Amino acid sequence: MRGACKLAVSCCTAVVVQVQCACNRERPEKNVNNSNSSPPASTLAVETEALKRAYAAFNRNDIAATVEALDPQIEWTEPAGFPGGGTYHGHEGVKAYLSRSRANWAEGSSEPERFIVTGDRIIVFVHARARLKGSSEWNDVRLADVFTFRNGKAIQLRAFADRQQALEWAGVNDSTAH
Repeated sequence: MRGACKLAVSCCTAVVVQVQCACNRERPEKNVNNSNSSPPASTLAVETEALKRAYAAFNRNDIAATVEALDPQIEWTEPAGFPGGGTYHGHEGVKAYLSRSRANWAEGSSEPERFIVTGDRIIVFVHARARLKGSSEWNDVRLADVFTFRNGKAIQLRAFADRQQALEWAGVNDSTAH
């Protein structure tokens, strides 16, 4: 089952990572109230819309459009446990990574479910569903991508198999979630 559970996904532009089911431990989701801990959600409204366009571009396999929301010097990090895990730099590095990941899909999508703004970061809860080439089995994972923005562009992406870890890494703790 381990080999059959591989899935290419990620976000945002970032939107692709092949994840093994062992990495996908579902935890109850919490609603996040950012009103006491971060700027209003509208602060990064333009950037949130750019991420929505990036995920849509990834889903139609338009990798060039997928990276438009990224700074040319982006640092993109996938967890070591993910196939293709590691850090990628710049548009070309990210495009190569996303193209390789997406190449394994027969069909699928990486859909953002929720955007959480906290300071200069946007946490994206992603639902990825894909059928890999040569398989009739659909793989389904829920993960999180955290983008850090500067001057309207994402300068960093960190992908997480565990949504709670993404919230903690971004500084959203249990006292601000309920």
